[in-house]
Amino acid sequence: MLPGISSEHPNSQETSDDLLSNDNLDADEHEKESKIAVQTECLSVFFNERPAIEDINLRIRKNRVTAIIGPSGCGKSTFLRSLNLMHEMTPKSKVIGSIKIHGKDISESNAVDVRKNVGMVFQKPNPFPSMSIFDNVIAGLKLNGNKKNSDLDDIVEKNLKHAGLWEEVKDRLKTPAMSLSGGQQQRLCIARTIAVNPEIILMDEPTSALDPISTAKIEELIYNFKSEYSIIIVTHNMQQAARVSDFTAFLYLGKLIEFSKTRRMFTNPKERLTEEYVTGKFG
Repeated sequence: MLPGISSEHPNSQETSDDLLSNDNLDADEHEKESKIAVQTECLSVFFNERPAIEDINLRIRKNRVTAIIGPSGCGKSTFLRSLNLMHEMTPKSKVIGSIKIHGKDISESNAVDVRKNVGMVFQKPNPFPSMSIFDNVIAGLKLNGNKKNSDLDDIVEKNLKHAGLWEEVKDRLKTPAMSLSGGQQQRLCIARTIAVNPEIILMDEPTSALDPISTAKIEELIYNFKSEYSIIIVTHNMQQAARVSDFTAFLYLGKLIEFSKTRRMFTNPKERLTEEYVTGKFG
């Protein structure tokens, strides 16, 4: 059991979240589908014919934070990247199964359209080094060509405020993005991601390169964002998963071992392998 996680049994009354877990297949299908952001069915990803993940079946809830945990090399990042077709950037990759975003199979859309709706924040802050703070925020919008110049000032201010960065940079918007600290750069990348109005945000270990203060700021953003976005975060830090997520999926050797509410997974996991991992017996 992780520190700060109560061992008390959850309320015995089923909630709508409970009905959406992978163990409850008899709930009203219409209600379930309307509350699902991402659904994978028999999802496998191969690189050079070798499986990175195999037969992943998950239903990820709208407007919730879902953490993906597991030891290094278990397929967490591969799973995350498959959700916005980033695996296509790797030669000799192949996907079997389906990925549905809000009920639509993404194989029927091109990658550009998918990535407009499914934003990505990477492990290492990656602002465009040749661009100013201002231009970084609007980079995605300009790429899509869907905003007038008269709108841009308001868009930059709105999204920097949303990312908790406005007060720190409002007097130097035209300075290079690389002049910011690592934590500020990551929040800038978050502002850039949300500026294109995605419905889903993928985060691949977004705080692993940051100091504790910067990490706390990002975690606060994640908590606040879930009223507007569905968030999927890969993390090696189980305390972080416990702090920020509503649901947790545990992957091991490319396979989904367990998926449940975070509190339940860390206090009363169903699988022995899950218990051994969350209690630190291996990692």
